[in-house]
Amino acid sequence: MAAIISCHRYSSSSQLTSNQKFVSHFLPSKCSKRPFYHNATTQQFKPLCSSRKSTPFVPVDEQRDRYSSIKKTAISVALAVGLVTGFPDLGYLGQANAAAIAPALPDVSVLISGPPIKDPGALLRYALPIDNKAIREVQKPLEDITDSLKIAGVKALDSVERNIRQASRALKQGRTLIVGGLAKSKVDDGVELLNKLEVGLDEFQKIVEDRKRDAVAPKQKELLSYVGGVEEDMVDGFPYEVPEEYRNMPLLKGRATVDMKVKVKDNPSINECVFRIVLDGYNAPVTAGNFVDLVERHFYDGMEIQRADGFVVQTGDPEGPAEGFIDPSTEKTRTIPLEIMADGEKAPFYGETLEDLGLYKAQTRLPFNAFGTMAMAREEFDNNSASSQVFWLLKESELTPSNANILDGRYSVFGYVTQNEDFLADLKVGDVIESVQVVAGLDNLVNPSYKIAG
Repeated sequence: MAAIISCHRYSSSSQLTSNQKFVSHFLPSKCSKRPFYHNATTQQFKPLCSSRKSTPFVPVDEQRDRYSSIKKTAISVALAVGLVTGFPDLGYLGQANAAAIAPALPDVSVLISGPPIKDPGALLRYALPIDNKAIREVQKPLEDITDSLKIAGVKALDSVERNIRQASRALKQGRTLIVGGLAKSKVDDGVELLNKLEVGLDEFQKIVEDRKRDAVAPKQKELLSYVGGVEEDMVDGFPYEVPEEYRNMPLLKGRATVDMKVKVKDNPSINECVFRIVLDGYNAPVTAGNFVDLVERHFYDGMEIQRADGFVVQTGDPEGPAEGFIDPSTEKTRTIPLEIMADGEKAPFYGETLEDLGLYKAQTRLPFNAFGTMAMAREEFDNNSASSQVFWLLKESELTPSNANILDGRYSVFGYVTQNEDFLADLKVGDVIESVQVVAGLDNLVNPSYKIAG
């Protein structure tokens, strides 16, 4: 199964056939300096956001409105068929794998069952390698407040109050089990966070009793940050061994946070934007480690956004003939393998898509559910060709409904934009990444090549 391929550069959409124009909305791929033969492009970017004036931000929903409901239905049907047969015109599905994909047809309903989690913070919390039911029972009702707030007006507060009471009860009943699940070296920090959480739940109850709906979402975010901190304090070391063939590569054994600052051109609403991105090395140590190593080399600083088509934003294709990072120590392009962590597995799969492995029902630990999901671009027919080109998915796309998309299990997801993600939709080709900086978690990077002379 093909992956998001390198970006093929073109000067305008008029150079594409009508079919290529359609495909270009949906395929992230590695950028290549060759003439345009394929139907995919790839680029990268970085932001934190300041306005030139108080023009309101136009939500990405308005972009989606350009598609009629008929088109949405047609695309959804096409997607379901494509999962089984492959599209001749969509290289990323890979005709060579069409026969292997055929058994997936009965499982499409499984892929789309249940409400998907779309919040990047929630996805990261649930992706932590822990097994503590007690803390999850505190977390879930707090996460559910997001759905409760979909109810109009103050009526939502009745549902929120039930969520708070459920979380408070779970904390009181499960506190001993939660503390028992903390890593020994992190007990003090975990207990302190639990105390803050307990006080915060009482404050939250008062907010609801005072019918202050506008204060609910900020308080929910605060309490979930405590929950996430407690859950991170349950992780004791790195949970598995990376395969020997990748063990000497830069590896992120844990998580790191980066800020990507993007200079936005020709936009009356935005001058520059800083995007905060959390990288998950627990589930993608090779991929995340490769990116952090490149960040520390300032590889992306000054690079332009190379693709921004409403489906993805992409960058990472350096100037010159190379399509990835040239390692000075070898004078060759450094590539990394496809890396996919599936639910229920103790370690990622390497070099093969979930379809290649026959795991048609498997769900990925880091799914393409959130707006701003970050992943590696690669060559279409080479699972292990990713190097430096990355992309961010702009959700919701008609071709990638959450829990039923053509990207999960085919591309290495290694993080999510957790702040200012909505502004990704404002980025354009030519906007400049001024800087990418690691602001937390650099100590989790092992085998950093950027420290080696040359």
